[in-house]
Amino acid sequence: MKWNDLGTDPCPVARALSVIGDRWTMLVVRECFFGIRRFDQMQERLGITRHVLADRLRTLEAAGVLRRDAYQERPTRYEYRLTDRGKALYPVLVSLITWANDAVPPPEQSSVTLVSRSTGTPVEPVLIDAATGDPITTRTVTARFNDIS
Repeated sequence: MKWNDLGTDPCPVARALSVIGDRWTMLVVRECFFGIRRFDQMQERLGITRHVLADRLRTLEAAGVLRRDAYQERPTRYEYRLTDRGKALYPVLVSLITWANDAVPPPEQSSVTLVSRSTGTPVEPVLIDAATGDPITTRTVTARFNDIS
């Protein structure tokens, strides 16, 4: 399978990776969730080249994850805002944070702690089935492959 073909693959993991599957893209999305919306701010915080950042922003905009809003004219400058499709990536980001804090612990304290907006206390995310409220784990759920003809 070629990388460029992932976007039309029947596999949902492959299609998702066609949008967010390189090493910089989720970091760009993370910055947007952290309130960083301008190109120069993203470039400075990420230490990414202008060319690579511009490419990732174009890809995310084309995929409907980000939208570009002008905030200055002469020269025109844009900020990048998450769309509803982009905001729907929040659970993915939370899952990555949780997984990394457990499986790839930092040498010191993690730079990110997930906390409740209402209480300010740390939260421990759990993926659950909306219908039953049961946790989704490898022991409770399996993937069924559909016959695609």
